[in-house]
Amino acid sequence: MTALYLDANLTDDERRHRLYQGDLFVYAPSPESLELVAFAREMLRQAFAPHDPELAQYSMPVADFAALLGELKPKFIHHPECKRLLPALLQRLGCDPHKTYFDVPRLRSATSDEYLTTGIAYAFHPHRDTWYSAPFCQINCWLPITALSPDNCMAFHSRYFAQPVRNSSEIYNYQEWNRTSRFNAAQQINADTRPQPKALEPVELQPDVRVLPPPGGILLFSAAQLHSTVPNTSRRTRFSIDFRIVNLDDATALRGARNVDSRCTGSTMGDYLRCTDLAHLPSAATAPYEAGPPQAATG
Repeated sequence: MTALYLDANLTDDERRHRLYQGDLFVYAPSPESLELVAFAREMLRQAFAPHDPELAQYSMPVADFAALLGELKPKFIHHPECKRLLPALLQRLGCDPHKTYFDVPRLRSATSDEYLTTGIAYAFHPHRDTWYSAPFCQINCWLPITALSPDNCMAFHSRYFAQPVRNSSEIYNYQEWNRTSRFNAAQQINADTRPQPKALEPVELQPDVRVLPPPGGILLFSAAQLHSTVPNTSRRTRFSIDFRIVNLDDATALRGARNVDSRCTGSTMGDYLRCTDLAHLPSAATAPYEAGPPQAATG
């Protein structure tokens, strides 16, 4: 059974062990996370002016909305301020900055009432990040920018954490995706034609777990968690930030969640940057992952 920890007083080693077992961790907003959220809000305000970003979908043609996000999101991802704020946020969470590596933060949007659910604002079907070439030692960090409610958040289907789901992850190679599909997201408006791994059998969506931290609150979960985007019916666009981290010791020792059903190829291990100096993971740590997960699927 999945446990939910609130502001847990555990060491990072203990926390990662629990995350690899399928537990979820939530932390109250910190000065560092609130600074990151404030920075994102200001970028959103400037980009959508004179519209309220949460309501702009009711004033803009969908193609214009997608084009705006297509310019804004890369600016946020690669802004040097994010690389300053994330290491400070992770240190506040108790991560060892010399052993913790992060990837660039993504600015996410979930529009209401199916206004835009493809491409640059993709509404994720039930999936594990490990179907997308993520290592099993990856931990996902998720922060809402705008207020959450049960009808505009993310859902965890935790009964499947240790249960295989028949899926098409074998079609996915991260390096190939970067080469052919990542950069045309803003053109995927009416339908998303990019090949992505999906469940090949019905997934029981209920019961689910919906966690609602306040803006700037931090949700941590394993990349092996099956989760999905809740259809947004809140009448407001939801904005959030997510990024991923790996611990060097866990990556080197091949520690992490169990691989129950992922058969993708390629690896995201080249994306992570060390908190202290933005160096990439050493080749000795990334080499075992280059062909795909070194842990064979058990299901």
